[in-house]
Amino acid sequence: MTFKDHFSGHAGAYHEARPTYPEALFHWLAAQAPARALAWDAGCGNGQASLALATRFARVHASDPSTQQIVNAEPRTNIDYRVEPAEECSLPDASADLVTVAQALHWFDHARFYAEVKRVLKPRGVIAAWSYADCSATPAVDAVKNRLYVDLTGPYWPPERRYIDEGYRTLPFPFERIDAPAFEMRVEWTLAQFLAYLRSWSATQRYLKANGVDPVALVEAELAHAWGDAQTVRSVRWDFHLLCGRA
Repeated sequence: MTFKDHFSGHAGAYHEARPTYPEALFHWLAAQAPARALAWDAGCGNGQASLALATRFARVHASDPSTQQIVNAEPRTNIDYRVEPAEECSLPDASADLVTVAQALHWFDHARFYAEVKRVLKPRGVIAAWSYADCSATPAVDAVKNRLYVDLTGPYWPPERRYIDEGYRTLPFPFERIDAPAFEMRVEWTLAQFLAYLRSWSATQRYLKANGVDPVALVEAELAHAWGDAQTVRSVRWDFHLLCGRA
């Protein structure tokens, strides 16, 4: 199976290090769906969004083309994890109330995926795709993080990263738009958790593979100084962008 795979090689670390999505988002999405029988989480990765959907929908179909990501997903009795591309969903026609794509739409073949969404969604079913871009903690921490993000790993980001930096505004989205409220994406992390997140970046892993050096290690001492006591818990926030529409 051919797909743009930037995470299978560190799927375990990805599972441990990624921030969680706001609970308010899932409350709102469940309220928009015509029913709560079935949600399809496309490009589910380690199932982070799938778990939240499983508390609100009777069944969740969670698909990802990466076997390693699915292996690292947490099981639930009402989640059916499938190793399959988003462009080739095994769900029957007009079966899903909601389709979600968490931090993955930029990797898809958009024309083929949207055709599947329109096939799988029930009439007036909802599709929601979201991304989170650059994060911030404190000015001192951000200055060091920006060196990693731009100067060190900048050339190693896949070209699709531009869609995230552009807030998904330039992605095609052939659905009837639903106006969504603003959602805050924030976690409370120690220094170790923040460093783990930086190491989960696809560009960090590509830099490491190309140069044999962990780029996070190059700024770790400076970042630790900016953070202060390593056990200090700091708020880390991301720019959060949501596309939402009806079939």
